[in-house]
Amino acid sequence: MPTIIHPTAQLGVDVEIGPHSIIEAGVSLGDRTRIGPLVHIQGTTTLGADNQVYTGATLGFPPQYLGFDGSPTRLVIGDRNVIREYVSIHRGLNHESETRIGDDCFLMATAHVAHDCQIGNRVILVNGVLLAGHVTVGDRANLSGNAVFHQFVRIGAMAMVSGLSWVNKDVPPFALVEGHPARVRGLNSVGMKRAGIAPAARLEIKRVLRQVNAPGRSHRENAAALDLASLCPEARLLAEFYLDSKRGVLPMARAGAETPGDAADAD
Repeated sequence: MPTIIHPTAQLGVDVEIGPHSIIEAGVSLGDRTRIGPLVHIQGTTTLGADNQVYTGATLGFPPQYLGFDGSPTRLVIGDRNVIREYVSIHRGLNHESETRIGDDCFLMATAHVAHDCQIGNRVILVNGVLLAGHVTVGDRANLSGNAVFHQFVRIGAMAMVSGLSWVNKDVPPFALVEGHPARVRGLNSVGMKRAGIAPAARLEIKRVLRQVNAPGRSHRENAAALDLASLCPEARLLAEFYLDSKRGVLPMARAGAETPGDAADAD
């Protein structure tokens, strides 16, 4: 079967489309975007500039929801993303809703992004990551291979989730998370250093994480007791994440459990 491009699809400058790919009506591809072979893009799907989409990826397909009524919904993908082999990204569920991918993300082979997910910038989804509907992923989060995320979960900025984890509650910003079910094991110290977060701010983040998880009161009660105005921006982001949670936030691993990441925070 030859490559099929619908006459109403919008192609930017210097777009390349590989053999046997299908670009349907309503699709818009930004400048210098590269589409590999056997890719299928449909629905009201927009890709920005300089994206790379590899073999077998499917973008903009209807949500996997029995009650979907065919409403017009969207998939919006930003610039400079890499979408590897057989990744699937579905468009929104309800009328005029959208699934959104930011800029500079790396989605590795066979990852799945369900309807209405909102993914920030510089996010990494390693092979086989599964995001259920309405999951939100903050900037620079790193989700390792075959990790699974319940619908409506929020993953905070710069969080690191280990492979094979099962995540059914919100993941705090900057946290290192692992387990089945997942637990907070410490902080993503390497990621924070690479992002240029100052040592003093990293220590304050660590202090806030421990205070919010202190026994005797709920996460929300502990976070509400903090003086937010006195915190650095990163620590305030962490505290506010707990205050804003609707599903609840993953608990810390129980006392005595290994907490990778703490030792690297000594500075």
